[in-house]
Amino acid sequence: MPAITQSPDIGEPLEPLPREFAALMRPEIPGLIKEIGMEVQRTYPVYAHLFNGPQSDAIRQGVEQALAAFVERVADPGTNSALRDELLRKFGRVEAYEGRDLDTLLGAYRLGARVALRRAKIIGRTYNLSPTLILAFADALFAYVDELEALSREGYAMVQNRAVSDVAALRRQLLHLVVAGPPLPRATIAELCRDASWQLPAECTLVALRPPLAELVQAGLDRDVLADVSLPQPYLLIPGPLTADRLAMLGSALAGTSAVVGLTVPPAQAAHSIRWARRVLQLIDDGVVADAPLVHCEDHLTTLWLLSDTALVAQLAQRELAPLDELSGTRRDRLIETLRVHVSTRAPAEQVGEMLGVHAQTVRYRLRNLDSHFGHRLLDPDHRFALEAALRALHLGGKRND
Repeated sequence: MPAITQSPDIGEPLEPLPREFAALMRPEIPGLIKEIGMEVQRTYPVYAHLFNGPQSDAIRQGVEQALAAFVERVADPGTNSALRDELLRKFGRVEAYEGRDLDTLLGAYRLGARVALRRAKIIGRTYNLSPTLILAFADALFAYVDELEALSREGYAMVQNRAVSDVAALRRQLLHLVVAGPPLPRATIAELCRDASWQLPAECTLVALRPPLAELVQAGLDRDVLADVSLPQPYLLIPGPLTADRLAMLGSALAGTSAVVGLTVPPAQAAHSIRWARRVLQLIDDGVVADAPLVHCEDHLTTLWLLSDTALVAQLAQRELAPLDELSGTRRDRLIETLRVHVSTRAPAEQVGEMLGVHAQTVRYRLRNLDSHFGHRLLDPDHRFALEAALRALHLGGKRND
């Protein structure tokens, strides 16, 4: 049997097969793809999830390319097989990612060859081909399988020999892909996870960092934390929730660098978590949220919501505070501030007066004034909720402009 020790771009002629034999084999390819798939799954059940999963199209394309390249090489021994080569290398990479021994894949190749040889014998009887020709076909076919095996070995070795620096780059790529937003390209992420020796968690916690960062931040992180600290808006992804151990790790690694911890969410919502965390960082800069070495997003959800669309909040406030439009600026501002404290605290006049620094009688006068302007609107639950939201948002916006 001829032995092929490398995977040339142009295959060796498969003599003594006549080129006309290719015309008999081409119509058999679609049926062979299905038959080989069924036989492989029956003999190697471990491949069933691949044939029926997100990689199914790529697998079928690889089988089709392997068969078609063989046929085309019979018709034209100089046919280029670059696409087939890459697909067969990918098969080898998948085996390494899945943690299987390469012998399973090589056994599947030889099984496919036996199925193809069985079909060739049927063609031989149908067209009364000589036994010598069928034997030549068998020799050429199994030599071709040796070539396919060599290609998959290359792909398998590529994964096994990947350097640590490559893994770090892959992890950054994986991080960017996760936070890019849904829908997550599951097949791509699964492949990167295997390649980067990282397991996609059910939940993750995003952390927005304030640059510039100390050089030792990356070194102080747990091994499974994904990070890109070189970006203008650096951030981390911590698998799972922020436990006490993770919190201690952050405190040590950041060494005083300001950071905002986003919400713990499924990976498909990671883009939202980092967006909210970065928004809180901006609100800290604006003076709306108090600064601290580590700020938690979950403590400021209402603020995030109320300031998520300032133009819309302005429209809401304009509608809900319309009854006060005819008042002068100073008088209107005092009534609005009194209304904000009254609506948000439900406190008696004495307590509201203490908060505002005015006499309780002044508060009562203002509340009667407000009743005359708003009437039943202050008793309607929907209007009262909208009014409170608008007043809180205006108050937060005022902090930002101080």
